[in-house]
Amino acid sequence: MKTDTVFKRAFNDALSLVAKLEDGEPLPSENTLSAGLGVSRTTVRKIIAALAAQGAITGAGRRRAVAAARTKLRPFPAAETVSTSAQVENRFMEWMLRDNARPGTTINELELARQFGVATTGIREFLNRFQSFGLIEKRPNAGWVFKGFTARFALELFEIREMFELRSAEAFARLPDSSKLWRQIEALRDEHIVLLRDIDRRYHDFSDLDSRFHRLINSAAPNRFIDGFYDIITLIFHYHYQWNKHDERQRNEAAIGEHLAYIEALLSRDVSIVETACRAHLTSAKETLLRSTAG
Repeated sequence: MKTDTVFKRAFNDALSLVAKLEDGEPLPSENTLSAGLGVSRTTVRKIIAALAAQGAITGAGRRRAVAAARTKLRPFPAAETVSTSAQVENRFMEWMLRDNARPGTTINELELARQFGVATTGIREFLNRFQSFGLIEKRPNAGWVFKGFTARFALELFEIREMFELRSAEAFARLPDSSKLWRQIEALRDEHIVLLRDIDRRYHDFSDLDSRFHRLINSAAPNRFIDGFYDIITLIFHYHYQWNKHDERQRNEAAIGEHLAYIEALLSRDVSIVETACRAHLTSAKETLLRSTAG
C-alpha cells in the first residue's frame, strides 16, 4: 500500500510536469525526474512505463519524448495518493478537534475503525505511537484512554520542534529552483489566502492547513527520527483538548498572517529573513501553548 500511494502521488506530479512540455520535447532524464519528483529511480521507471503504455511518451532511453496524448491522462484521485496511516492520522486529529476530546476520554478502536472506514489494526498502530509518550494509555478490558499533560512536557516537546524547524527552514531557503517544494509552498500560500478570506466560516480548517505547512517545511531536511515525533507535535500544538476555544478564530487568523510572512521569507531565499520569520511564528505558537496549558 505504501509503495502504491508513493507511485500514484509521483505519477500525478509527473503529469503536471509533462503537461508543461511541448509536443515532441525530450523527457527529462531518470535522474532529473527522480530528484524533481522526490522518488527513487525504480519508481520513476514505473511512472515512465505507465506513461508510455498510455501513449503519453514515445521512444526509449535518451530518445524519449512527450506526445500529444499526455493531455488526455487523468491523475489518480487524491484519496489514493495518501497512505492508510496518513488517512488514519488526519481522521483521528479531525475527530479530536470536532469532538473536543478531554483528559479521561475513552477511545474505542472498533468504533473509530468503523467511523474512519479502516481496519482496527490501522487504529491500533496509530495509537501505539502515542503510548510511549504517556499521552494515551492502554487499559486492560477498557480500551484506550487520553491522559493529561503538563506545561513542562509541552515545553520539552517544543524545544525539539524549534530546533528541528529552524534547521529545516534554513535548508528550505537553500533548495535549488528546480525543487518541487517551491511549487508546493506557493500552492499552500494560495490556500492560506483563500482561507483567510472566509475565516469566519472556515476557521476550523486551519488545523489541517497548519499541519501540512509545517510538514512541508520539515520535508526540506528529512529526518526519520523527527518524523516519528511529528505526530505528537501535531497533537499537542493543533488539536489537543486543553485549548480554550473562545478565541480559536482570532488565533487562527493571526497564525495565517504569520504563515504568509513566513512563506514570503522562504520565497526570498534569504536565510537571515527566514530565521527571523520562523522564530517569530514559533514564539507565538509557544505562547499560545502555554496559555492553553494554564487552564
